[in-house]
Amino acid sequence: MDRRSFLAQLASAILASTKVFGQTNSAKLFSVRFEDVAVQAGLRTPTIFGGRAKNQYILESTGCGVAFLDYDNDGWLDIFLVNGTTLEGTASPQPTNRLLRNNHDGTFSDVTEKAGLGRSGWGQGVCIGDYDNDGFDDLFITYWGHNRLYHNNGDGTFTDVTERAGLSTKETRWGSGCAFLDYDRDGHLDLFVTNYIDFDLKTAPSAGTGSCVYQGLPVNCGPRGLPKARSFLFHNNGDGAFTDVTRESGVAKAPSSYGLGVLTGDFDNDGWPDIYVANDSEQSYLFWNNHDGTFKEGGAEAGVGTSADGRFQSGMGVAAGDYDGDGLLDVFKTNFSDDLPNLYRNLGKRLFEEETLSAGLGVHSRLLGWGCGFVDVDNDSWPDIFYANGHVYPEVDRLKISMGYRQPKVLYHNLGDKKFKDVSEFAGVAVTARSAARGCAFGDFDNDGDIDIVVNSINEVPQLLRCDSGGSNHWIKVKLIGVQSNRSAIGARVCCVTGDRRQIDEVRSGGSYFSQNDLRIHFGLGKANHVEALEILWPSGHKDRLTGLPVNQILTIREGQPR
Repeated sequence: MDRRSFLAQLASAILASTKVFGQTNSAKLFSVRFEDVAVQAGLRTPTIFGGRAKNQYILESTGCGVAFLDYDNDGWLDIFLVNGTTLEGTASPQPTNRLLRNNHDGTFSDVTEKAGLGRSGWGQGVCIGDYDNDGFDDLFITYWGHNRLYHNNGDGTFTDVTERAGLSTKETRWGSGCAFLDYDRDGHLDLFVTNYIDFDLKTAPSAGTGSCVYQGLPVNCGPRGLPKARSFLFHNNGDGAFTDVTRESGVAKAPSSYGLGVLTGDFDNDGWPDIYVANDSEQSYLFWNNHDGTFKEGGAEAGVGTSADGRFQSGMGVAAGDYDGDGLLDVFKTNFSDDLPNLYRNLGKRLFEEETLSAGLGVHSRLLGWGCGFVDVDNDSWPDIFYANGHVYPEVDRLKISMGYRQPKVLYHNLGDKKFKDVSEFAGVAVTARSAARGCAFGDFDNDGDIDIVVNSINEVPQLLRCDSGGSNHWIKVKLIGVQSNRSAIGARVCCVTGDRRQIDEVRSGGSYFSQNDLRIHFGLGKANHVEALEILWPSGHKDRLTGLPVNQILTIREGQPR
């Protein structure tokens, strides 16, 4: 399909979506509401990142991720916010990352200083996983500069063990997306890190140089024309240290790229985790696991490297979920403005087909997407799609045709027939409110059975979107603890059976855009009054099965001890 045909099809899809939406939707038909409770919950410190009026360099545009994690194992989700800095410097004290402890009453307390996590710099992404299997999830944070691994000491404090773990580097790198995974299934979590640009402020072109112009405005340069970076895979030695296996694993065979979002998942149902990387300005990568410690990149052949018409896109965030209920993980990816996100339907046999337009996701082509997720906001058992937006050029506020630098978020409701409808305007002001959003994470911070969302924006206080699903549908949440498998159970596949409905999901580190979701698996159950079966395939290969489970509860399941 050429670009003219694509644009014509896009216009037709938008018109059709608008007509159907206007005829059949109303606020009464979608009862879910989100409320931004950040300030009253204690999220009052703004995330600082780059200039407010203009960005001299691309370094100032990427923003930060955010994590939902239970760092103290009390059963309540805490929040870790990555923070940044500015080229000009800021008044003392410097902005730092923030750890907020859940008080179990809808509020959080800032425990950053006590935890030992108050580091400054150009923070980017965050992912979690219990790399030493001691029962407490650890933190990995990427930077433009030097990444950091923080060991969770189990007493409310963390220790920087980057050098001891073999993850320190002499050279400056622009770390972006990351994820823990057990790629060789030996029970120890390995680490995958992608990088964005080999960037040096001393040699980087400044805004407006050469062809660095956007719709007539001089803007920051890149990524095109700047040196590409490569991804790295680190093998866990089982002794608290990692070894760089990028070359011997085959990851190094993929050309250097502008890597941003990282997603792991068993996309071909062979029991082994694969790795997807959303690349900016070129084709994205899908590293298939060969089961022998090596990977083969095959994104283009699988149909997830480009758009349906073969165009290179600017991938940002990425998420996995089985939106059509066929037992295969599908992929959603956000892109730059004047384009659409991608919905890649998994066909099996290592093949995907883009269904963006046919699924009804052609409504918003002017937004610039970042963090995203498949999330069942109304607990009807069908995963919906949420993504956050914000432009990279503050200068676009001068353009009348632009959606602006600060942009609204989008919520698409899954209709259960491979179609979605835009319900953003009915989901509350918190969704349509504008911000320069970047990372976002999903998790039930108040343990009430519906999924909340935390959004980290540039030069603003973060948003904490508390979900009120109305309570008419049921749910179940599962926390897995590995024994033979890694303690965090990352990579475990769970199937939830209610009647003739079978849902799947996996425990996953990283994802979205530079962010970390709740490691607990959540299933909306609709009107089902019990769960017939929960089937768990652990990374070790062990299988557990539980039957006849009550709804509306949080289960903790230890590998090999399902009762």
